Amino acid sequence: MCDLKPAGLLIALACLIAPALPRIAAAQDGANDRYTLEKSESGFVRLDRQTGAVTLCTEAEGTLTCRMGADERAAYDADLARLEKRVETLERQLASGRPAAAAPLPSDAEIDRSIGIMERFMRAFFNLVQEFRDDEAKPTPDRT
Repeated sequence: MCDLKPAGLLIALACLIAPALPRIAAAQDGANDRYTLEKSESGFVRLDRQTGAVTLCTEAEGTLTCRMGADERAAYDADLARLEKRVETLERQLASGRPAAAAPLPSDAEIDRSIGIMERFMRAFFNLVQEFRDDEAKPTPDRT
């Protein structure tokens, strides 16, 4: 179906991946700066810059032990209870043979929009493939 040479395929892949590279680099830089530690009277305070969660840390015998603050612990417990209830409901549905509530199907307008986006993407991709084929069909200049 598609008879691209390895060099052409690599160039096509590079063109598709290149726009995402700055976002990948930014995500990696952000991962290194996610947490900050500040010295406090009773140990350290760790701040998660992504979520805003504050954790109290103490150092004992060369080991840093961190515990959630009371507010975060309450929110964590509430979220855990909500998820446990959801799992129980899903398990009961599964055991009874009832299908789980399905997500609503997309509207015709949403489907048309999605197809339009994919059509533009595929046209651009196949135009790129055709350009590579045309470039490979050109005679190579004699460099002697």
